[in-house]
Order: sequence, then structure tokens, then C-alpha cells
Amino acid sequence: MRGRMTLRAIGLAVAMCLPAALAFGADDKVVIGDIDDMSGLYADVIGPAGVEAINMAIEDFGGSVLGGKIELKITDHQNKPDIGAQKFREFADRDGVTMVLGGSNTGVSIAMSTVAREKHIPFIAIGAAGASLTGKDCTPYTVHYAYDTTALGNGTATTIVKQGGKTWFFLTADYAFGHQLQEAATKVVERNGGKVLGAVRVPLSTTDFSSFLLQAQSSGAQVIGLANAGNDFSNSLKALDEFGISKSMKPAALLAFISDIHAIGLKSAQGLVLTTGWYWDLNDKTRAFGKRFYDKTRRMPTMNQAAYYSATLTYLNAVKAVGSTDSDKVMAQMRKTRIDDMFTSNGIIRADGLMEHEMYVMQVKSPEESKAPWDYYKLLQTLSGEEAFGKLADNTACPLVKP
Repeated sequence: MRGRMTLRAIGLAVAMCLPAALAFGADDKVVIGDIDDMSGLYADVIGPAGVEAINMAIEDFGGSVLGGKIELKITDHQNKPDIGAQKFREFADRDGVTMVLGGSNTGVSIAMSTVAREKHIPFIAIGAAGASLTGKDCTPYTVHYAYDTTALGNGTATTIVKQGGKTWFFLTADYAFGHQLQEAATKVVERNGGKVLGAVRVPLSTTDFSSFLLQAQSSGAQVIGLANAGNDFSNSLKALDEFGISKSMKPAALLAFISDIHAIGLKSAQGLVLTTGWYWDLNDKTRAFGKRFYDKTRRMPTMNQAAYYSATLTYLNAVKAVGSTDSDKVMAQMRKTRIDDMFTSNGIIRADGLMEHEMYVMQVKSPEESKAPWDYYKLLQTLSGEEAFGKLADNTACPLVKP
């Protein structure tokens, strides 16, 4: 009787523990969310091909962690901050996401960062350039990967001013990204002895750039700074060529992707100076990843699609290392681990959330210089992380940075 009671008691105890064990397993299930522009002007920058990059990383990692299969949720933010924030909350409350990758659009990413702070969910912003994401808009759960407006200005604007482009006029995307990019480039131009003669703000997805370009031309500036991206960049550059303005004003590509150069063509894009955080033909690791990506998508990856792959693995490796999806533990692990992969060999995630790494000033090849499809860039200069992004100690806008 006593033995039977003991066995029964043990059985009851085990049964009582089962829900807790199951709940622990559910809590540690890894669910990655991807909230990006899937159909608009930035869809080629990351978009559907970026989903392929995430899946490649999950596959290379082994497909599971903490005893469970890694899940991926995908949605379109439509370049609207309220929709981006709403989708983040839905992913958190309904789908139990443990990390969110946020695609192109600074305004959307700022809104999503607010939700990341509220929900205590790691948010890796890729494609959103605004440096305020690690400045006044920083959060303990936001990581800014790939590049920012500071690095873009320090690379492209510095190079062009030193080449003799002293007077500038900006064609600026009229939202947070464009404003911050113009501001960053202006500081660089003026610091190097140049002068800004004017600027015009252009709505997203503009189809007719003629009136804006006429304002730029009438300014008499030597350089037209294109503080835009995606289809807006491609269309404005094509219009510059069509109107013949590029013969009297040097275009400055403050943010351009290999997908843009592919769409424009080397004949129109040749000679452009741009800054990038990654290029498929930099070294053996980048070439190997580029080939794999091309075999799956029939296109070479943008730096943001490469960053999606890298960021996914960085997060999964941190989860594996701490044995949990606990956000604070995972964030601490990511901050203390150097990123050494096909994206960078010297990446560090700083206290302000910036992933600091080398950046590259490139020049677009002429059709004669290009030896193969997607052979578009030649390297002008490599910037160290500090040269590109500035020193952590100088970031006085982010309250996470201790004086």
C-alpha cells in the first residue's frame, strides 16, 4: 500500500510538472520576424530576396535551436510607420517572435524600435540608414546593422569634396532617412571646406523629377547630392542623365545598392562614388556567399541582403550560447561577441546598438572595365569602423552610452 501510494504521488508530481516543462519549451521557441518593404520602392534592396538570405542562415545554422525548429514570420510594412509598429506588436502578441529583423525605411524602424523597447524583443534594423537609431532613438533592444547616415556621409561626401566637388545641392527624400542623410553629408561638406547652396525635399515614389532637377541646376552647384534610395535613387539618376544635367553637375550617390547599379546600367552609372558596407567581390568569403545567393535568386546580394544573413546567424549563435531566448541575456551575448563571418571580420555591437565595422568607398566601373555580369565596383578606400561611424564616446545623444 505504501509503495503504491509513493508511486502515485510520484506520478502526480510528474503530471503537475509537465505543464511547466511544456511552457518552458514554448517560451524558448525561436521565432524570427521579418518586417520589410516587400512590394514598394525599396523591395529590391532587401524584400523577398532578403527572405531567402534569412532562410539560408537558418539552414546553415542547422534549422533548429534549443530543441525546436526555428520559425520565420514575414510581413510588409508598406513604408508606413504605423503599420510597421502594428505588425511588430502582432508578431509579439500573436506569434511570440523572439527577434525581429526590420527592413528599409528609417521612419518605420524608429516606430518599430519603440515597440522593441516596450516588448523587450531584440530588433535588428537593416536598411534603415538613420543614425538616430543609435542616437536619440536608441533602445537597449535595438541593433543597427550594415551602415548609417554618418558612415555614408563620411565615405562619399568626404571623397567627392577632396576630388574638388566643393559646392553642393541636395535632392532629398522627404522623411527621416533623407533629412538625416542630408544633415550628415552637409556636416562633412562644410567640415572639409565645401558649401551647400541649397536643397529640395522630394516625396517618396516620385515619378517626375524634372522640377526638382531644374532647381538643382539653377543653383550653380558642382555636385548634386542624391539623399534618397531604391527606385527613387535610380529614377532621379536616370532623369539627371536624360536632361543632360549630369554633364554640368556631378551626382553623389549618398546611398546606392548594387541592385540600383544593375537597373541603371554601367553606361549611366559609371564613375559614381558610393559607400557600402559589403560587396560580393571583396574576398573569398564574400564571393562564396555571393555565388550561393546568385544560384538561388539569379542576382547578386545587396549589402543589406548579406547583412540579413549575417544578423540572423549572429542572433542564433547568441541564443545557442546562452541556452535561452531571454532578451537581456541574448543582447549581452551579442554585444560581447565579435562578428567574424562573410559580412565582416571585425564587427562589434556597441553599447549604443551600432554594429561597428569597416566600410568601403567604391567607384562604379565603366562598361569597358567590367569583366563579367555584376562586376560593378572598384575599391577606392577602406574606412575603419571609427573612421566611418565615429567614436562611441562621442555619441552624446544615446542615454545608453555612459560618459
